[in-house]
Amino acid sequence: MAESPVSSGKESPVEETHQTFDVEKEASAGGAYIVSEVADTQGLKTTKNGKIILIPQPSNDPDDPLNWSWVKKHTVLLALLLPSLLTDWGMTWGTTLFELQAVTWKMSVPDAARSVSGGIFLQGPGGVLAVPFVQRFGRLPVLFWSQALALIMIIAATFSPSYASFTAFRALQGFFGTAPQVIGLTMVHDMFFFHEHAVKINIWAFCFVIGPYVGPFISSWLLIKLGWEADMGVLAGFYGFSTLLVILIGKETLYDREKNRVPTAGASRIALLTGFAGAKATGMPRMTDVFKHLFELLICPQLLLPCLFVCIQFMWAIGIVTTITQFIKPPPYSLNDTDASLFYLAPIVGSIVGELWGHWFNDFLCNRYIRTHDGKYEPENRLWGAYPGAILALASLVLYGQTLQHTLPVIGLAAAWAIMAFAQVSSTTAISAYALDCFPHHAALASSWINFWRTTGGFCVTYFQTQWVAKSGAAVTFGVQGAIVGAFTFFVIATQIFGKKWRVNHAPPAAEN
Repeated sequence: MAESPVSSGKESPVEETHQTFDVEKEASAGGAYIVSEVADTQGLKTTKNGKIILIPQPSNDPDDPLNWSWVKKHTVLLALLLPSLLTDWGMTWGTTLFELQAVTWKMSVPDAARSVSGGIFLQGPGGVLAVPFVQRFGRLPVLFWSQALALIMIIAATFSPSYASFTAFRALQGFFGTAPQVIGLTMVHDMFFFHEHAVKINIWAFCFVIGPYVGPFISSWLLIKLGWEADMGVLAGFYGFSTLLVILIGKETLYDREKNRVPTAGASRIALLTGFAGAKATGMPRMTDVFKHLFELLICPQLLLPCLFVCIQFMWAIGIVTTITQFIKPPPYSLNDTDASLFYLAPIVGSIVGELWGHWFNDFLCNRYIRTHDGKYEPENRLWGAYPGAILALASLVLYGQTLQHTLPVIGLAAAWAIMAFAQVSSTTAISAYALDCFPHHAALASSWINFWRTTGGFCVTYFQTQWVAKSGAAVTFGVQGAIVGAFTFFVIATQIFGKKWRVNHAPPAAEN
């Protein structure tokens, strides 16, 4: 073939003939995606160069998000990426405040640190509960309200007079602010074709994985000059800008492919943002049906097992980010505020390298499989992208624990943290892309469960991480954590082996929109 069958370029669709069947439905139910011209195209639409079959097949409607221009698609994607970046950025922003808040509230630093736990935990159920609203009222109003309500909660937390009220508003911030991490997968599916999915998912995943490190990095620098209340005020400013961005450039990407129409066509901008347009739209699913489908997906092994792997990997990663200052500021490392701020560059660099790696590696895996399988693609091939992340996550935890245990140079902690960040980006992209391949018509539902398990693990670890280290030592604590990551990697292996059979026996429910 003259060109790679999967490309991240700007190919635009060419109308050839009518669509003969739902390629995505056939593939997700146990078949294979027909991607290149090597396969029998059955008259399906392809890119201009004729090399890549367009999946899903676009309609003839210029308002179809699949037919939008490259500029419009990526402008709308930008309105999603900043909220995705701020979701975990906003929660871990507070991890640098614990020492000052402990003085304000006259409590120990570990006790003050638990103010972040409720918000991390509620990101899970918050994402799941957002899905029926996404499916019933549209993507845009949920994105708008998540930013607006999170902004209100941050302002309320900033002016809270006590630890209890601060923690309550931070918990509500996590509950309302997590929606972008659920909407992202379905918006990628709404606007982009199969051959573009991995790259766009990689960018989206990079944003919410790097967020937990960029937030504390900025916050810690501000704390050198500001009190913790003013520091929280700056976070409110970021959310205000994100809300404004959604208002100005956000678009509704929901499209009815059975009837080739925009359900909210003709609605005013205010009606689209607030959800009134979605409420009046016809042909939308009932929220009770969406809830039912959510739990039908939860028990699908091809989704549940990879989610449990994500849960364990993120559990230990969040454990590091929420306790790092408790290890590097006291003796023996005794890092000052400036050095502690610079320390957050390590996972930022790791995340960037992970994004660059994923850009290349996921397309490499896809291209190689398609070339050697007559232009067809099996979703389980995506999971090869999770193994480098699993191996590196294990190695990073062992390195982290050994460095702490033996008081090795602090560069060991930085290296371990960077490697863990790389592992998170690479594994999240692979698992999310696999979930989208398996559940293309239920992207938001699948994404919500990935988000649920990811944040549930992160919530738990803050309650026992420092106590575990104090009792058993860092080498044992983080070594056991690494071993658990290795054990849960067998869930990915099982999915890769039996996934096709599971997709037949545990097919997704009927498409909602």
